[in-house]
Amino acid sequence: MGFMDLSGSLGRHFGSIGVALNEINTHLTLTAAKHLTLSGCAPKRSEKTLKHFCKRLNLSDKLHLHFNSSIPEHVGLGSGTQLALAIGAALNGFYQLGLSVRDIAILSDRGARSGIGIGVFEHGGLVVDGGRGKNTQTPPVISQLSIPDAWRFLLVFDKRGQGLHGEQEIQAFKELPPFPEQEAAHLCYLLLMQGLPAIAENNLELFGHVITQLQQSVGQHFASVQGGVFTSPEVSETMLWLQQQGAVAIGQTSWGPTGFCAVKDETTAQALILDMKKRNTKTNLYFQITRAKNSAAKIQLY
Repeated sequence: MGFMDLSGSLGRHFGSIGVALNEINTHLTLTAAKHLTLSGCAPKRSEKTLKHFCKRLNLSDKLHLHFNSSIPEHVGLGSGTQLALAIGAALNGFYQLGLSVRDIAILSDRGARSGIGIGVFEHGGLVVDGGRGKNTQTPPVISQLSIPDAWRFLLVFDKRGQGLHGEQEIQAFKELPPFPEQEAAHLCYLLLMQGLPAIAENNLELFGHVITQLQQSVGQHFASVQGGVFTSPEVSETMLWLQQQGAVAIGQTSWGPTGFCAVKDETTAQALILDMKKRNTKTNLYFQITRAKNSAAKIQLY
């Protein structure tokens, strides 16, 4: 859902906020095999990620990795971090290594900027990480709250494109201008004194107002490298329409192109989805309703 300080003007770089989603997930099973094999909807990076862990930990890769589901890649939903942590956690359980989630994240070089992917794997719900200080290995979770059960998040996908990632993302951060210290302080204040209390008090309107402000601020900062506050013009248009219909917490997740917003309940979400489908019959957009997942990643040993 966004960063608080992109320049480290207050002493720590980044610092971010995000939510674990229930309906979009990575679900895999690891078993012994005669040689390394993959099946199901395995993402392209699966074999490389598995071999990376096995090499770093000196483990046999005579394994079978089956994917029942996987998060779409490079659309702003943290697919790379969840894939790495899921495979690392599976290996940890299979070989009884005794590693923590943080150990696995460090081994896979995750958390270079945002710590949300690690935090939601550990805890679920809404997570705020404290960014990176001088000696930070992975950004620490400084707040974790459960999202009210009734709230729903609408995702607006553009199937034509992907957000910046890899070397493009690294270069984009290098090209960004300094983030104003005063704006970073303002966003931190809004989150601490309005956004987080709003969740604790089940106040969707106030929470949504804070997230929309944060998204506008960060989106305008990123506009020079992603083509606007939103990467996709069609997503941008749809998010404006959703805001006019009463949706809140309007934004783009990570580099996009996926847009998101929040509504008070399932009935409201279903009605908006129906209206959007009627309005977007000839576009490249598609939509999904999700709930927050207020618990950590599930790891089961057989």
